[in-house]
Amino acid sequence: MAKETLAEENVRGTTCLVIIAHPDDAEFTVAGTVARWVKDGARVVYVVCTDGSRGSNEPDKPPEVMKPLRHKEQQAAARVLGVQEVIFLDYEDGSLEPSMELRRDLTRLIRRYRPDVVICQDPSGLFRGNSYVNHPDHRAAGEAALYAIFPSACTRFVFREMLAEGLEPHKVREIYLYGSEQPDTWVDISETISLKVEALKAHRSQVKPDYADARLQSWNGELGRRHGVAYAEEFKRVVLS
Repeated sequence: MAKETLAEENVRGTTCLVIIAHPDDAEFTVAGTVARWVKDGARVVYVVCTDGSRGSNEPDKPPEVMKPLRHKEQQAAARVLGVQEVIFLDYEDGSLEPSMELRRDLTRLIRRYRPDVVICQDPSGLFRGNSYVNHPDHRAAGEAALYAIFPSACTRFVFREMLAEGLEPHKVREIYLYGSEQPDTWVDISETISLKVEALKAHRSQVKPDYADARLQSWNGELGRRHGVAYAEEFKRVVLS
């Protein structure tokens, strides 16, 4: 059975980088954990890989309208959770690839912010159950994040131009992969589920308030019942030696 990790661990002073593909990805998946860590004294920084510009099929909401709107929504959601900073890489929504360019950008941020923990998507899953095809942007962001963590960020002469920028190698201590088919860690978010719901509601172009409330109450409630608490989130946890 997956084990809870934060009950016995002090995260005060920890820096966490949350790497996601789109605005709202974190609010759907890990925002309860983010809010709990912030409350417990961690510094959390979001990195959003795409510009979110193709987040609507409405004719009157083309990419040039959606991009600034989704930036604004993500910033609002981050304020709800207490996230200290949001970085937008602004790759084109819908066509993200785990390119060397993206890996370089993420490596630079890891070396700059020097996180103890990185949260990102498990890139290995093509499907979620029998009703969802995993978005290719999700997988691309997850893969690039993992390879930025290792080997790029911790190896001196990978992207050696960063040395001239004063960005020395940095080794991330732990990775929390969300969306994993084989989670081994869970976090009790019973005290922060309301913040997660409120943060998701900030993405007004993507979700209706009633949907956000019902979806997260059901989804995280089901995970909570699995572990004997009201609400939970699950991860695959990688502790790097």
